[in-house]
Amino acid sequence: MALLSFERKYRVRGGTLIGGDLFDFWVGPFYVGFFGVTTIFFAALGVLMIAFGASLGDTWNPWLISIDPPPIEYGLSAAPLSEGGIWQIVTICAIGAFVSWALRQVEISRKLGMGLHVPFAFAFAILAYITLVVIRPVLMGAWGHAFPYGIWSHLDWVNNVGYAYGNFHYNPAHMIAITFFFTTCLALALHGSLILSSTNPTDDGKDANVRTPEHEDTFFRDLIGYSIGTLGIHRLGLFLALSAVFWSAVCIVVSGTVWFDAWSGWWEWYTNLPWWADL
Repeated sequence: MALLSFERKYRVRGGTLIGGDLFDFWVGPFYVGFFGVTTIFFAALGVLMIAFGASLGDTWNPWLISIDPPPIEYGLSAAPLSEGGIWQIVTICAIGAFVSWALRQVEISRKLGMGLHVPFAFAFAILAYITLVVIRPVLMGAWGHAFPYGIWSHLDWVNNVGYAYGNFHYNPAHMIAITFFFTTCLALALHGSLILSSTNPTDDGKDANVRTPEHEDTFFRDLIGYSIGTLGIHRLGLFLALSAVFWSAVCIVVSGTVWFDAWSGWWEWYTNLPWWADL
């Protein structure tokens, strides 16, 4: 009840981008808004199309259902429903739902009088998805280069694309992305463990007071010589996470568009550096 009472302070009119007061209401704790309606529409239509595509297949096993993109020979044209057209419609619905959800987040942020950090961060996830199903296929000239919608089929696609370029671990952009992923985990694990330790009482149970940010800063100054601060760690976590997503998109979009061979061959420039080229 305390949380709901707190939310009532922010359930004010305004902040909408489209629709004005028409969809400016809540259902329970959830804000609707114009883009909430479009999210539901696109999501429902996409799920129905996936179910329709599954009905055309030979299995209802959720592990094996696959909505495949059009064959390569269709290029970037519209395909019949049974030959990839369903995948094209589902992709449109997915993009519509994701973008609608981000714009709904913008409206909520405007109502709360806060920054747009949350929708901005979510936009990077949308960018990664669009890179895989729109940008890279368009650059390569066929929708068939996108991934299928299915569990096993998607894993097969990841495996096949990885080995199509020798070994994706040699992709320099992939290396950068993985480094940012792991660094994100490290930075936020350090932050989370610090917060947990600052709220726990001492071993003897006599001192149950929550520690202040000064204690937290002092800990990291003693540990590594520097503390980024309570606000800084969240900014750093956001930067690291978004960098991981960005370089993930880069690592796949350059495969087959900029680099066409095994990624291990990209590193030949390193072995040809003059100071050990003759070794």
